[in-house]
This record gives sequence, structure tokens and C-alpha cells, in this order.
Amino acid sequence: MKENTPQVLIIDDVDTNRFVLKDIISDMGYQPILTENGEQALKIVQKFEVQLIISDIAMPVMDGYEFCERMKSDPKTREIPIIFISAFDDPTDVVKGFQLGGADYITKPFVPEVVKARVALHMNLVENNRSMVELNRKLQASLQEQRMQLEREKRGILLALLRVARENAAYDVKHMERLSQNCRILAEAMQLSPQFDDVISDSFVETIEEAAPLCDLGNVAIPTDILRKEGQLNEEEASSMYSHTSIGARILSDIEDDSDYNGFLEMAERIAHYHHENWNGSGYPERLQGDEIPLEAQIVAVAGAFCSLTEWRTFRSAYSKESALDIMRKEAGTKYNPDIYEILFKINRQLV
Repeated sequence: MKENTPQVLIIDDVDTNRFVLKDIISDMGYQPILTENGEQALKIVQKFEVQLIISDIAMPVMDGYEFCERMKSDPKTREIPIIFISAFDDPTDVVKGFQLGGADYITKPFVPEVVKARVALHMNLVENNRSMVELNRKLQASLQEQRMQLEREKRGILLALLRVARENAAYDVKHMERLSQNCRILAEAMQLSPQFDDVISDSFVETIEEAAPLCDLGNVAIPTDILRKEGQLNEEEASSMYSHTSIGARILSDIEDDSDYNGFLEMAERIAHYHHENWNGSGYPERLQGDEIPLEAQIVAVAGAFCSLTEWRTFRSAYSKESALDIMRKEAGTKYNPDIYEILFKINRQLV
């Protein structure tokens, strides 16, 4: 027999029956495995990859019905088809066999042509089922690759839009990198705090590091003369500037789908929409206050303020780290979550 020859388990306590079936199965080109009762058969199916089982019903130790029940209760073996054989052709016996999960029924004495026809039918079904499983596996792998490709394309689009938004606002690449790193550092520190350890997971930390730079994605639609204006914005300009939160959130919402990438996009959308909300409710666009503001947006607001204050802008020079922290302390409790600010202050030496 070839190494990959399909194996058929034959269970019968009568030697003559076993050997007659053995010859029929061998003649069909399959590998027969012989045993005398259901208890022995249960051990065999754990050791061998059996494609089909032919089982007598009336046997000592464990009969065919009990064996079938045991096989069908085990997820590892329930899909193996079982053909019952018996000298009894009482319809009640036949129905019971099917009710227990049997696939077919052959009466004794055996007619070789009938046995071959039944065995061939079920072996073909086994092979067809195996082909369907493999086809489904390949299809799922192909779909997964397509999803991954789509996610890569989405990331490419987002990065391109983010680059335009950054250039519009005259931010350099280092600002985005600092914001990303500092959000991660701050989130990791919050994870060690009893106040936040139950809401900040490792996955949250990883996601906010990626999502934070998209906070100002909406700047892609704001005129550069407003973004770069050195003086105070008038009412119309301020309204346009404030709209970048809603625009960014809408862009991110529009590219969401039902993929695994959605967790990242959903967090990025919340950050873009709410990172200018103030702790006391004086921010925009929804005037949320306190913990109505999503936690990720609170983190980005604190880390983003630190990054902005310590960087050069067209209308001012960069503040020192100490001066920036002093400015932020005065606004903690009004503009920022005071607890998050305190954690930022404690770890400020780790910030980049």
C-alpha cells in the first residue's frame, strides 16, 4: 500500500466477517484496519487517520451503537462516517443507527458489489468534503491577504493625507514622531497607575502610539493662511480652524469597514474628533467635559500640548521643558485632566 492510502477501520467480533470485509476493502485499493469491538476501535482512531468505519452492531464489550455515540460526541472524530453492518434488517435497528449519526447500513451476508458501492460512495463524500475544506482554507487565506492589502493601502492613503496636513500646518516630521512616542510613554505610565490600570491594556498602548499622529488629519482641508497665521484668528477663521476636528473624524469614519483594522481607525477617529475638548467643558467641537471625553483624546491633548509647547512655531520660540510643564500645570483641571497631567509631570524626564 502507498503511504497516503485511505484507511478503513473494520469492527466485528466474528473473524469470518472481518476477513471478508478486509478482502473487499483491499481489493478497492484501501488500507483495512481490523479490530473486534468498539472499545478497541476508540483507541485505534486516536492513533490512525481513519477515513471510514465499518462497524457491526452486536458486539461484546462495547456494541456498535455505543461506539457510534462516543465517536459523534468527540469533535475530533465526529466527522468520520460510520457504516453499520448487521444480520438484522429490522427498520427499528436501521433508524436507530441513523439517529445516532450513522452514515449507512449494510445487511449480512455481504454482497461484495453492494459493500463496494456503499464504501465508494462514502469515500467520495469524504474526499469531496476534504476538498471543500481545503478550498475554503485557500479562500479564507486569499480574503485575508486582500484585507491586509486593503489595510496597507488605507495606511498609505492616511499617511499621504497626514503629510499634506502636516505641511499645511508647518509641522515637521519630528513633531508627529514625538507625539506618537510621548503618547505611548504616557499611556504606559498610566497603565501602572491604580486609577487607569483597568482601562489601559497593552493593545491600547500599541494602538494609541499609531493613532495619535492622526489627530490633526483634518488640517488637510484648512487653508494654510489660517493654519500659519501669527496673529489672533477672527471669528470666521476660528470657525474654519475648529472644523478640522470634525473633518478629520469624518475622513477616518469614511474609510472604516468590518476588518481588524477598525480598532485602530475607531480610536484615531475619536482622537481626531475630541482632542481639543477641555476638561472643564470649554473646548470644541462638542463641549464635552471630564470623563465624557474619550480617554485616548485626553492623553493626546496632554502629550500634544507638551510637544507643541516645547517646539518652535511661526509665532513664538520653543519653551523649555520646565516652562512648558509650568504652563500646563496652570491649565490642569481646566484644560487637561489633572490626574493625567500629574503622571506626565512625574515621568517628564522620559519624554522625548
